[in-house]
Amino acid sequence: MNALLLQGNDWSSVKDNTILKIGDLVTIRLIISSKEDMEFVHLKDMRAACFEPVNVLSEYQYKGGLSYYMSTKDAATHFFFDHISKGTYVLEYDTRINNQGDFSNGITTIESMYAPEFNNHTKGIRINTKEQ
Repeated sequence: MNALLLQGNDWSSVKDNTILKIGDLVTIRLIISSKEDMEFVHLKDMRAACFEPVNVLSEYQYKGGLSYYMSTKDAATHFFFDHISKGTYVLEYDTRINNQGDFSNGITTIESMYAPEFNNHTKGIRINTKEQ
């Protein structure tokens, strides 16, 4: 998982020491690299409590050669794939900072629905926010 902060017309990567302000637009970028074709895959991206998704409607999407169902819930955004072909894919969704404080951004996990031994996860990061 990579979080990107929009500052003016420039994007910058959010690190552990980045201070975010309430109202900042943060794009969550998820990069999937698959060495072989996979079917029936679930990706769960746990969000920090300060990230409020811009698009809260669950919907089927097709982007960059990958089709999936995206479902936004309170604590996580879920992606469901019928098929992932061998290759690298980038998924993105926008969030806004809605609270101030020190937060723990959860991990992102990906796993096969029918063969859960095929899975992987990211590490979490700290998110620091403040008033305007």
